[in-house]
Amino acid sequence: MSRDQSQERYLLGTTIPFILAHVACLAALWTGVSVADLALCAGLYAARMFGVTGGYHRYFSHRTYKTSRVMAFILGFLAQSSAQRGILWWAGTHRHHHRFSDGPEDVHSPVRRSFVYSHVGWIFSDRYDTTDLSLVPDLAKYPELLWLERHPYLPAVMTGFVVWLLAGWSGLVVGFLWSTVLCWHATFAINSLAHVHGSRRYVTGDQSRNNWWLALLTLGEGWHNNHHHYQGSVRQGFRWYEIDISYYVLRAMAAVGLVWDLRVPSERAIQYDQKLTPAVVEKAAGQLAASFQVESIAADLRARLAEKRGHVQHELAELVDRWHRQLDEKVEHLRHDLDELFHAIHVPAMPSMAELRDKAAAMFAHTPNLNDIVERTRQMLIDGVHDELLGRRGTTAH
Repeated sequence: MSRDQSQERYLLGTTIPFILAHVACLAALWTGVSVADLALCAGLYAARMFGVTGGYHRYFSHRTYKTSRVMAFILGFLAQSSAQRGILWWAGTHRHHHRFSDGPEDVHSPVRRSFVYSHVGWIFSDRYDTTDLSLVPDLAKYPELLWLERHPYLPAVMTGFVVWLLAGWSGLVVGFLWSTVLCWHATFAINSLAHVHGSRRYVTGDQSRNNWWLALLTLGEGWHNNHHHYQGSVRQGFRWYEIDISYYVLRAMAAVGLVWDLRVPSERAIQYDQKLTPAVVEKAAGQLAASFQVESIAADLRARLAEKRGHVQHELAELVDRWHRQLDEKVEHLRHDLDELFHAIHVPAMPSMAELRDKAAAMFAHTPNLNDIVERTRQMLIDGVHDELLGRRGTTAH
């Protein structure tokens, strides 16, 4: 999944059927639309959306609860009836997304690529066409799940056939096709819109957001910032007023023994008084550092030093000379010297710790790690200026 974007190709074998499914929805102009068709559409949408969120996502991708192999197969079949490829492919790409969320390697980040690409374009890329079983070893050991993976669209075809038998052509077009397309775009909106529109309660190192109307459309998936904060939770609406229909369904299933061991976050995790992991601090600091231009800071430093005379200018010459002679051996020490130089010389383009702290407080949700993020951001900026002065641009902040 790390192949260069310039080598990316789009697969007509998956693009054309996707487009034709949308065009086929217009057949309702000839088949007609009845109240029964619309009710069927709503019912199939709700059932298969639960297959997406309760099956593809909360069970196969994150294993947030336990169930039997028979029930797992049923969940997988229901999920694949939405025609979103095999459960192992879906879970694998989703796990990859979480590992690199909104980073350069993210599968579908609207921050890194266009909104259209994150919404739907990535699905047709040859970069993500195959199933990487190394991402889902816990699932790949079950032959019944591998069978579903080898027949990714069979559940959808069977569902459509049964709908046609029972409800005729209008039922197929309105009930099945309309609900399929709606289910697609509601699912895709979590990858795209839920990283663009909404609020952020937690610092997660990415742009995941909570969005109440997306939560209603997707039976609870719109509480996306909550989910990225605590990925192992079967419950994504953390507050009582955050409607999470899939969680309510799973609670009902647990009451009758169909699923069990539903994992939920502790009150401490919900209240957010625990420390961030080093990886999240690093990602958040990277976001904050990226909001400053190290080229401008380096240029400002050069200008300030040019105004100086004598001792400071001599110190700079010595400092740069040491960088060139001892770069490999004493990088950390030399960057410490640069930090001291910023303290000794006023460089307006270089934000102070107070300015960094104010901007971090405005950019991120409340976190006990705010000072850690600020300190790491300053270090990133100094590293960036260091590389800029030595002509090694592009290695840290931008």
